[in-house]
Amino acid sequence: MDTPRFGVPERLAQRMTMAEQHAYLRARLSRRRVLRGGAAAAGTVAGAGLLGGAARAAGPRSAAVDRTPASAAVNGALVAPFGRHLAFGADPRTQMRISWQVPFAVRGPYVRIGTSPLELTRKVEAEVRPLYTPSLGDRLPAVEQFYLHAAVNGLSPGVTYYYGIGHADRDPAEPRHFASVGTFRTAPDRQRAFVFTAFGDQGVSCHALAADQLILDQNPSFHLHAGDLCYADTTGHGKKSDLYDARVWDSFLAQTDSVAASVPWMVTTGNHDMEAWYSPDGYGGQLARWSLPDNGPDPRRAPGVYSFVYGNVGVVALDANDVSYEITANNGYTGGAQTRWLDRRLEELRKRPGIDFLVVFFHHCAYSTTSAHASDGGVRDAWLPLFDKHQVDLVINGHNHVYERTDAIRGGRVARRVPVAGSADAVRDGIVYVTAGGAGARLYEFPVPDSYEGHTEDLDEVKTYHWTKDGEKNRETADWSRVRYTGFSFLAVEVEPGPRPRLSVTALAESGERVDRFEITRSRSQ
Repeated sequence: MDTPRFGVPERLAQRMTMAEQHAYLRARLSRRRVLRGGAAAAGTVAGAGLLGGAARAAGPRSAAVDRTPASAAVNGALVAPFGRHLAFGADPRTQMRISWQVPFAVRGPYVRIGTSPLELTRKVEAEVRPLYTPSLGDRLPAVEQFYLHAAVNGLSPGVTYYYGIGHADRDPAEPRHFASVGTFRTAPDRQRAFVFTAFGDQGVSCHALAADQLILDQNPSFHLHAGDLCYADTTGHGKKSDLYDARVWDSFLAQTDSVAASVPWMVTTGNHDMEAWYSPDGYGGQLARWSLPDNGPDPRRAPGVYSFVYGNVGVVALDANDVSYEITANNGYTGGAQTRWLDRRLEELRKRPGIDFLVVFFHHCAYSTTSAHASDGGVRDAWLPLFDKHQVDLVINGHNHVYERTDAIRGGRVARRVPVAGSADAVRDGIVYVTAGGAGARLYEFPVPDSYEGHTEDLDEVKTYHWTKDGEKNRETADWSRVRYTGFSFLAVEVEPGPRPRLSVTALAESGERVDRFEITRSRSQ
């Protein structure tokens, strides 16, 4: 008998699209038993108990799942915002998106902006995106969460701004709230050296918190998160039968605040981010929690697909759930629109004056040898020809909870061996693919020994596999696995413009130890 713990029966879910599962659940689940918090909850989510359990929230109608109860009335002076996270708009020189969370519905939310912490003179109204999650039978109560977003436009390039978030009865410009004032810097309008960081597969843990602090130490201009953000959905199959606890997001955003409040946190979607409780396509939660550039093929349906330019680097975020052969809940959900957009956008970016490098990041791995997920043939079939066509320089993935890096690859074959401290020219040699999935979630294993800086164990071949269109594992022998490290880690990329532009890529372990370094250059002749 196919009896789920809650939600859609497993066998039925396997035959249903994400939208069909959502409709099934809406028709079935009761909207009673909404979890309500009090003033004590506001204090908890604002700082206490960061890793010790999910925060609780309550409130009014949600855009993701309809409901009717009125919100509880609270004194706005007692409600402390938390979970700040920044993101660029489509133009990082002039646009910033400031997002945060409150444990209760508040009146008149806004952001104050200024070039001095003592002169927050500009006021920008914020949009409220409430999110309602139905109760999961007797396992978990219903939850209402409140996400707020301020779209700040008309900024000046290369300027440091200060901001404070507030609402009715809580003015961030008051001296008692001075400690909560945040800061960010817009992208410059001229080419300068800068650093960006990247990882995937984070979750809520001491290791994840440590990764955030290490990121902050790099003083990055922005951070790329390659999906599987918080693991509120612990199963990751994109089904209504997945175990899902929306409250984990409260802890995740509180954990991330220390870095994402000052570093734009540019995210995309992993398989654990397909939260089937929300329409459309399981991304209603992402639409409520994040404000990302809206220049992708369909920002309301594919929020994790977009691009931006910072200095001499064009960055493209993709949603690999759309093409994955391994986890197929959203396979083909854009009807090919994402891949067609990718072809156009890479061509546009490659032709744009002043752009030297193209960096693409997404979740499922093009090349990995771990025993857990290995490589996704769907990614290879759909996108690798386009990466070669437009001479992408660096591809960053998550999904496998390790660090692994390839040689330079062109046309599916190694074009140049790139050892630790080696280099590759993207025009001449091909693309380096990096798996940076060691941000805090439980680590995976390789079928062969690690090989990294100071502990080199080069292998000519690694027996591995990739997922096929039939959902099968196709065995293969990989000669491209050059660096492997089983440990928590992240990427730091130093970008240098000039006559000989370069990306100096470093992988750092949780201990601060360097486990890999290599350089990407770009010939001027194309």
